[in-house]
Amino acid sequence: MINIVKITDYMSEDLISLNLKSKNKEDVLMELAGLIGVSPDVDNTGNAIYKALVEREKLGSTGIGKGVAIPHAKTDAAEKLTIAFGISNEKIDFKALDNENVNLFFVFASPIKDSQVYLKVLARISRLIREESFRNELLACKTPKEVLECINNKESI
Repeated sequence: MINIVKITDYMSEDLISLNLKSKNKEDVLMELAGLIGVSPDVDNTGNAIYKALVEREKLGSTGIGKGVAIPHAKTDAAEKLTIAFGISNEKIDFKALDNENVNLFFVFASPIKDSQVYLKVLARISRLIREESFRNELLACKTPKEVLECINNKESI
């Protein structure tokens, strides 16, 4: 039997913000780290998630283009893969690969030992967000529940 990995299996409504307040890359990473830190599966003591995200960004921007960034960190602070999602009403200079500013953020915290699921979900999100219609649907969501439904619907196709 094929084990299908679904993005929404690692998300919840309390890890979604449709109105990020940050105006720059450092602040949005801090805000996203705080958002994902709400999860009982993540220990953000001492800003562990923020520090891990910043370390990952030093390797190269996770701004993948088309207004999307996927900041992610492998860290002992995560018990299992956890994904938060945020939308910024103001586009943020995230040093994206296409030099466009970013307003859609999927942020991952993953245990260091759990690479397989992490890579599958990362690849799945990367594929989905290539579609302009999907990005627009996400931007049109009014509630965290709508975001989860939007992603779930897209994954079911």
